[in-house]
Amino acid sequence: MKELVNYILQFGNLNQQQIDLILTKAKEKEIKKEEYFSEAEKIAAEVGFIIEGIMRVCYYNNKGEEITKYFIDENNLVVDLESFDNNICSSAYVQAVTDCKIIVFSKANWQELLDTIVGWDTVVHKIISKALIQKVARRSPLVSEDATTRYLSFMEMFPKVINRVPLSYLASYLGITQSSLSRIRKNIR
Repeated sequence: MKELVNYILQFGNLNQQQIDLILTKAKEKEIKKEEYFSEAEKIAAEVGFIIEGIMRVCYYNNKGEEITKYFIDENNLVVDLESFDNNICSSAYVQAVTDCKIIVFSKANWQELLDTIVGWDTVVHKIISKALIQKVARRSPLVSEDATTRYLSFMEMFPKVINRVPLSYLASYLGITQSSLSRIRKNIR
């Protein structure tokens, strides 16, 4: 749980009593590769923090093709925020790409922290802002760059992820076919 505490303290100051309360509301959970943390057509019920592993956010387009929107690796929160906050069904899946160890908070426990800890809402807001900025930074280059440049950018931005995700997910994220990705990888070696 040390990783979670270090992560939270990047976004605000909390005293030991507040940290202890947060830790009493958290529980560790394992999610096996391919299992879902949250699913489309269901309301997200937990906020997670990834200690070990990689998850991806994906959806199915109108042709029934699976599209990977982005990956989430260690030391990041994972939640379908819109679904979780507004009690609405999600439009995306959050799936474990590898076996994952995460720390989770139920909706009730998360709300209790918001109601009890002065400044917790500010910490949460800063975490969400950082995540949104990262999300935009991840997606923006995908619009304007050619496939090789997108792949090289991904390698540079996510060196700890590139060799841990299946090529099919990576190709989907980059917006190219798996055979195109194989060609690109072969040409840059």
